[in-house]
Amino acid sequence: MLKRIVAICSVLSVMLVSVPAEAGKTKSKLKGRHRTGQPDQGYDDTLNVPGQPWGVHDKERPEPWIITPPTASTQEKAGSAPSDATVLFDGKNLSQWQAGNGGRAKWIVKDGYMEVNGTGSIRTRESFGSCQLHVEFATPSEVQGDSQGRGNSGVMIMGLYEIQVLDSYDNRSYSDGQAGAIYGQYPPLVNASRAPGQWQVFDIVFEAPEFDEEGALVEPAHITVFHNGVVVHNRATSLGQVAHKDPAQWKAHAQQLPLTLQDHGNPVRFRNVWIRPLTGYDSDQ
Repeated sequence: MLKRIVAICSVLSVMLVSVPAEAGKTKSKLKGRHRTGQPDQGYDDTLNVPGQPWGVHDKERPEPWIITPPTASTQEKAGSAPSDATVLFDGKNLSQWQAGNGGRAKWIVKDGYMEVNGTGSIRTRESFGSCQLHVEFATPSEVQGDSQGRGNSGVMIMGLYEIQVLDSYDNRSYSDGQAGAIYGQYPPLVNASRAPGQWQVFDIVFEAPEFDEEGALVEPAHITVFHNGVVVHNRATSLGQVAHKDPAQWKAHAQQLPLTLQDHGNPVRFRNVWIRPLTGYDSDQ
């Protein structure tokens, strides 16, 4: 019997290492994450946490993944991404991006940033759904225009849900279109904009919408935004896809879509762009 068990284990071991495609996917998914491997700690005789299959302080509950956290940026230098993030722009090239029509992205890349140059919006080659997104941007230091004509761009999650980029420092525009607004739906709770030319930060938590098989909305998107470290949207409920001068509406779409950075004709700069999917982390927690 023991020999049979050993033989079966050997076969299973071969099966696990003989599927390179799936093994590659797993390795990629876990990149930048590990666990201590130390003995479990806790109890095995406690009542369950309400609504969960785990006991309070359950020793069998898997420990969280360990990652290397990001470092903060300064005005002079971009910080680093968490070890498990997908780095969408590291200041060197546009390899993670393509033009809106699928062609080569042609924005300017120099001195650690990319800059809008009138060649059109760009979108990621990879698609994403629910995520944590970090974007740093700077509107032009030389002020030209006013309202929506001043430092205008946008971070369009899934290409459909826009967080407005604008120079809103001493620049009045319509409230649901100023910097940090969920465009056309919600003004930011406060105006946390820095002066023109300074680097600013959006940290966004996006919970993707859900649709049923017939395309009806089951759960709307929810959006939390920090602008320069200040909460400007606290799990706001999206009203639908972005629209200009029209109410937002819902239309069914894929679970994952590319992220878009908008070319609105102003030379806005971006740096230190990274993203972390929110799915796949707590499936065994």
